[in-house]
Amino acid sequence: MSTISAPFRPQSSVRQTPTAGENYVNAAYGTRSWLLTTDHKRIALLYLVSVSSMFIIGGLAATLIRLNLLTPNGAFMTADTYNKTFTAHGIIMVFYFLVPVIPSVLGNFLLPLMIGARDLAFPRLNLASWYIYMVGAAMILWVIFSGGIDTGWTFYTPFSSKASHTDVIPAMIAIAIAGFSSIFTGLNFIVTVHYLRAPGMTWFRLPLFVWSLYATSLILLLATPVLTVALFLVAVERIFGIGIFDPALGGDPVLFQHLFWFYSHPAVYIMVLPAMGIVSEVITCFARKNIFGYPFVVAASLGIAVVGFLVWAHHMFVAGQSVYAALVFSLLSYCVAIPSAIKVFNWTATLYRGSISFRTPMLYILGFIGLFTLGGLTGLFLAALGLNVHVHDTYFIIAHFHFIMVGGTVMAYMGGLHYWWPKITGKLYPESWGRISALLIFFGFLLTFLPQFVLGYLGMPRRYFAYPPEFQVLNVLSTAGASILAVGYALPLTYLIWSLRYGPDAGPNPWEATGLEWQTPSPPPTHNFAEIPVVDCGPYEYSGEEVPDHGH
Repeated sequence: MSTISAPFRPQSSVRQTPTAGENYVNAAYGTRSWLLTTDHKRIALLYLVSVSSMFIIGGLAATLIRLNLLTPNGAFMTADTYNKTFTAHGIIMVFYFLVPVIPSVLGNFLLPLMIGARDLAFPRLNLASWYIYMVGAAMILWVIFSGGIDTGWTFYTPFSSKASHTDVIPAMIAIAIAGFSSIFTGLNFIVTVHYLRAPGMTWFRLPLFVWSLYATSLILLLATPVLTVALFLVAVERIFGIGIFDPALGGDPVLFQHLFWFYSHPAVYIMVLPAMGIVSEVITCFARKNIFGYPFVVAASLGIAVVGFLVWAHHMFVAGQSVYAALVFSLLSYCVAIPSAIKVFNWTATLYRGSISFRTPMLYILGFIGLFTLGGLTGLFLAALGLNVHVHDTYFIIAHFHFIMVGGTVMAYMGGLHYWWPKITGKLYPESWGRISALLIFFGFLLTFLPQFVLGYLGMPRRYFAYPPEFQVLNVLSTAGASILAVGYALPLTYLIWSLRYGPDAGPNPWEATGLEWQTPSPPPTHNFAEIPVVDCGPYEYSGEEVPDHGH
């Protein structure tokens, strides 16, 4: 097998000696060195532990939900406990896992490596972002375990501003705190991409994962403050009785929906855009081909970021908006699907006649393409006014959302984690177990959420702890699928931790991939590159030969 040439040459004139402060932080080992580190790679690993812990807690809440729905009468939980459980599941999974997981873990670790930088532009701000995230996470866990919150993760008014007697304000403060962590991360990424690219790395030599992080960061900076303002206004109304959203005080509850979804629909792309960047990186490597239509994939990422701000009101077709406004938002909702369709087409064209290796990362990514495409197609159904009214607030919405978020974001994250795990840790994991986990998650996911499309179409409303007996068979199937899904997620947790001690050494580039991150040792040294590279070609230069299997 021929070795793929590195797409850069070293620049010897760059400083290699760390500053005194950097030596102080990184010279020692142990807890102190981790808690004071400014190394983007260590901070990424801190995020990995944090968001994985939140994923486990959110997953346990989902398990309780599915157990309760095994029987029509909801005998496992009371209605009040069920409300608090699905609220906890939604808040943790959306704000503390899905939004931060790819940018904060893989983005933090890889962005400087992929553009030939020694670190992010603001290393101390990067560490502060993790601390801010931890404060928000600790606060929301305190709210959940000290009595819970029953508003649902959307905090719709006037329920959240008046009727709920749970700890609404502390929960909102916790979410706003986590939002500042995301804003700081986005700011750091944008400045880093603008000012710290290696010599020769022009904008159209950037890896597509970097482009996706850049587009995501723009959304984080522009959309997150709107959510913070909305939550602040709810707190003001609850504390001071000022009529903002409560009709009894002269407020407008629909105003909250406008503010909330102006953030929360772009937030869908905060979760999905980085996942799309991972897909582009993995497909090119395991198909041994350059990405088909690189400029169109870049334009699609930026297009999603822009158009995503214009479709928020398709969540409100039954909220009393005018027919003309509904028609406009319906049309825009169809339009936002075009950039995503471009990406799926380009990925498929990249696979065509490629030398495809069905390794664990590739299986996860192929699963992403299938599940995300199905979720996107059902999104077109929801953009249609008549059908949207029929399935609004039913399990059809639950299924669609999870096909995009779990079938999309989580599948891609798992694919990216397996792809870059040898780079992060310097160790290889058992390939056979990786393939088993990818298949279990894919088929477990289908068994979990396909029945929910049927349930929603038949009229089962979401957020109800009990349901008519005729829906039990489909709910049992969904719970059975969730048990398979849980096993699929538990397997990587087991064998990835196992690989840290017993896995064979990976070497610097086990996949023979292109890109600057693969030209450093595994794991990379503190300052990434002994000499800053000079880039003289694009990010994807493959020979068409198969990926080596390293004896697995």
